[in-house]
Amino acid sequence: MADRTLARRIAERFREVNGDHPMTAADDAYVTAQFVPLEALCASLGRDSDAARRLMLGRLLPLPGYLRSDGAEMVPRDLFRLTDAAGGSERLRAWFTAHWEDGERGEAEWEAYLSGRYVCLHSVTPAHIRRKDELTAEITGALAAARAGTTDGVPAAATDGTAAATTVGTADRTPAGSADGPGPSPEWRAALHARVDELDALEPAFTAYDRLRFGGPTSRDVCVDAPRALVPRVGPAA
Repeated sequence: MADRTLARRIAERFREVNGDHPMTAADDAYVTAQFVPLEALCASLGRDSDAARRLMLGRLLPLPGYLRSDGAEMVPRDLFRLTDAAGGSERLRAWFTAHWEDGERGEAEWEAYLSGRYVCLHSVTPAHIRRKDELTAEITGALAAARAGTTDGVPAAATDGTAAATTVGTADRTPAGSADGPGPSPEWRAALHARVDELDALEPAFTAYDRLRFGGPTSRDVCVDAPRALVPRVGPAA
């Protein structure tokens, strides 16, 4: 049986990070389909769930991604994957941050990882985090270029890995192409949709609770759903 004191401290830390927002029945159903209770995961792996909670509180393992309405700590099925890859909990931080050349960026990503808020990826790995950042930057940059009418060629790769996607692209809902011009070329559209499709494969659907805790649209809203609505495909794939 779980140590109630540890479980309470996990719940308190979770709400410090995410705020105190209600989980609806639809939220619970989504989370149950996508994640697994910490107790059940540890039991299936022969691990001690209270030891896992101590690692979370000790900043050596990510917090749960969600707290279900019944209080269950919902975690990804591969929660311990990076710990195993690093060779143990004590080595995880150095192993994780080494995936970024910029030490400050690596530490920032480590903090984000520990928060448990990387529910935006099917599988949370440094490679997937970096690729998601690249794709969101490229997609938001491409949409900005479309609005400005500067879409010569194809969407260019971002020069940095920043992911400002959650604050870009919601104010201007103007589709690419207007009475002022023909809009982006088929090649540009194809390049944009290739990036959108790749991001789509990395990300889950999200749920309404996520928009509450993140304070607005998700990266899927901005960088998958919006581009597909604003910039229709051309040709056979349309």
